[in-house]
Amino acid sequence: MVIIIIFIIIVFVSFSPQIKKKKKMDRHDKEIIPEEILPVVIIGNGPSGICLSYLLSGYTPYLSPEASHPNPLLHSKLREQPHLSLLEQDLEYLCEGLEGRSSNPVAVLFDALLLPDSDFGLDHSSPLEWRYEPERAVPHLVLGKGPPGGAWHAMEGSMLTLSLANWMELPGLKLKDWMREKRRSVLSKQNDRATPTEIASYYQHYVSQMSLEQNFACGTTVTSVSRQPGDQEAAPPCWRVTGLQRREGEEFRGTQAPHVPFSMLAHNVVLATGTHDIPARLGVDGESLPHVCHSFWELEAAISRGELDQSSDPVLVVGAGLTAADAVLAAHHLNTPVYHAFRRSVSDPGLIFNQLPKLLYPEYHKVHQMMIQQQYEPDPPFPRYRVAAFRPDRKCVLESDSGRRTVVQISKALVLIGAHPNLSFLKDNGRTLGVNPEEPITCRRNPVEVDPFTNKVAAADGPGLYAMGPLVGENFVRFLKGGALAIASDLAKTQREGGGRGAAQTGSEVRVLDS
Repeated sequence: MVIIIIFIIIVFVSFSPQIKKKKKMDRHDKEIIPEEILPVVIIGNGPSGICLSYLLSGYTPYLSPEASHPNPLLHSKLREQPHLSLLEQDLEYLCEGLEGRSSNPVAVLFDALLLPDSDFGLDHSSPLEWRYEPERAVPHLVLGKGPPGGAWHAMEGSMLTLSLANWMELPGLKLKDWMREKRRSVLSKQNDRATPTEIASYYQHYVSQMSLEQNFACGTTVTSVSRQPGDQEAAPPCWRVTGLQRREGEEFRGTQAPHVPFSMLAHNVVLATGTHDIPARLGVDGESLPHVCHSFWELEAAISRGELDQSSDPVLVVGAGLTAADAVLAAHHLNTPVYHAFRRSVSDPGLIFNQLPKLLYPEYHKVHQMMIQQQYEPDPPFPRYRVAAFRPDRKCVLESDSGRRTVVQISKALVLIGAHPNLSFLKDNGRTLGVNPEEPITCRRNPVEVDPFTNKVAAADGPGLYAMGPLVGENFVRFLKGGALAIASDLAKTQREGGGRGAAQTGSEVRVLDS
């Protein structure tokens, strides 16, 4: 018995340093995550984040030896160094002299290479070829609240996308080819345009097809992004990203999957959240009444519940964008009367309807014609009017530019005047990052200000903060791919110059903190 007791004491003394060390590590692990710093964290898993993940995973664009580009100047520049990938070339030099329907030069360049002369209705093949070069891969993690595809999964419905289907595709996987594999000979409707549901499914399939899943952490909500000062050589300055992750795929005895906190360090953070999180509001009396909605999908839900038909009081649609036009079309399809109020003049060149080809978008042209004719059947529109107030009795007060007031009886109001991104994880909701730091960030009026050739955020607290997609004014998938090229090119340049840091492993599960 005495011998056994002595043996236990010896074992305890021998292993007590390791036990103490393990306890210390556990306490440290509760406060922060590992010493490894991830090279890149992308916040947002929509088409912006997916495209950037593709480029950072080793898929590299080169000029195909046999290919030519219809723009002779661009073709000549590309032929100067054909052995270099597009990520290694001088993007500013390649952008010179190019014109397109985007204000971001790299977006125009990449679009010209992926879809040559598509604005003229031509279907030239791309002069680029994609090579998988894993040695070029940059470890990264893509964070998103839902499945890959981002906001497209919240756009389920029958309306068609504004862009042509091939404008919605990402590099390396033709959308039409994917649709054929689904045993569909053609896309949903005329003009090769698809539904949001089809596009969301395509993006989710793309991540799987390109083997990008290990870089995606879905079910995550970022709550804070802050600059870490660092500790000289031992811990260089970097970004800390914290948030919550939903733990799917585990048994929780019938309860909802919990959200657990996570934290990580990154040398570079990319803002790719899109701008559809928070619907814009008018700020008028009665806007919170139950019959006042701020989403097209609320209209679709009301229609599916049978709340609207030809005998209903008119639906009031507020706004002059394409979503407002979709709402007008949906109501007209039911023969439900419509009032349409908008602040602009119908001849305003900034009005989106004045920028769309009539042949490609006949349904929007129809709405525009009704706006021009100053009459609907049987209800007139209200150009250059604003909403003054909503009333509980379902009356709405409209006021013209001249001050004339009109009171209309409505069944439902849809305020469709745009949306703001949810940047609550940034200081002051990211307001200081905008072109006008006094205004909230919006896609059209006040995007995040970035360097046009690298997409680095101009007013960031430190190096390594990028933004792309709608946050920088690119609302079309066709052009947001240019932001991915600009960022991947800049990161590749940093890596070539010896500034690349770390080789942390990525995975679909974020390393979590103890609560």
